[in-house]
Amino acid sequence: MDISTKTTAPPAPAKEPAMPLKSNRGATRPGDRIFLGLSRGSGILLLVIMAAIAAFLTYRASMVLSKNHGDFLTTFEWNANNTPPVFGIAVLAFGTVVSSVIAMVIAVPVAVGIALFITHYAPKKIGGAIAYVVDLLAAVPSIVYGLWGALFLVPHLTGFYSWLNTYFGWTHVLEWQGGAPRTLLAVGILLAIMILPIITNVSREVFRQAPLMHQEAALALGATRWEVIRMAVIPFGRSGVISASMLGLGRALGETMAVATVLSPGFTINASLLDPGGGTFAQNIAAKFSEATDQGRDALIASGLVLFVITLLVNGAARAIIARRKEYSGANA
Repeated sequence: MDISTKTTAPPAPAKEPAMPLKSNRGATRPGDRIFLGLSRGSGILLLVIMAAIAAFLTYRASMVLSKNHGDFLTTFEWNANNTPPVFGIAVLAFGTVVSSVIAMVIAVPVAVGIALFITHYAPKKIGGAIAYVVDLLAAVPSIVYGLWGALFLVPHLTGFYSWLNTYFGWTHVLEWQGGAPRTLLAVGILLAIMILPIITNVSREVFRQAPLMHQEAALALGATRWEVIRMAVIPFGRSGVISASMLGLGRALGETMAVATVLSPGFTINASLLDPGGGTFAQNIAAKFSEATDQGRDALIASGLVLFVITLLVNGAARAIIARRKEYSGANA
């Protein structure tokens, strides 16, 4: 009689009860809860401070704008201490925007070029030395830049202004009638030197994070070094360069002492950038604040409110540009 053996599978091990998944948003440990609370509180505190600044500026500005006998946006005059006061920001807005645009046109291409040279062209020792010098320039106080600009830059701009007048004076924008070159163009050149380290440092760090595999793949396909930079490095760092440029623009818009030291102010808007005159919001506040009455201080606060709004608009525009180019961000590379 055949006895058939029946093999039985070993019993399956008992399943351990599944641990409930905890949301990443919730903090379970005391340290996590403390850090979450501090982070959230810091963000809320920042919003409260911004709202408080905006409310203070708006309140003080509304007190004097109702007494202004000039058009705040178009008047070419600043006599806020008079009775009745007459003042406007047309010249200040023009000077602030023009000098900042000049600074950006000069600084951004040079800064990007320096950042690319440090990260992709220069030997490591030379690149490190250049990066160290750029870092030192970022630490120089603005008043030092202003003194250098007044004592060295402005006297040496005479020949440059003469050259511009000779070859480009027919445009009337670069026509020079002589005199000390304490103009918006001189301010723009000085601001370009001041914001150059900021844009260079941020752009340099962004270019260093460009994916090495993309660069090696381009080289393997026969691309030159410039083609690698153009196709793999610059597209990756484009949003970072935009952010760096906006940081530099923010400093250029609000720079005070350097502009006050170099510029020969005047409440006129000239067709030529080489004629003296003009002014900026920050320079006007620094120049007028010490002699201003309570009414005059409120008028200066009103001009500060306009600068505050311009800064917010610039930062908002930068965020919108970066959001449209998420495909170039480091997280998606």
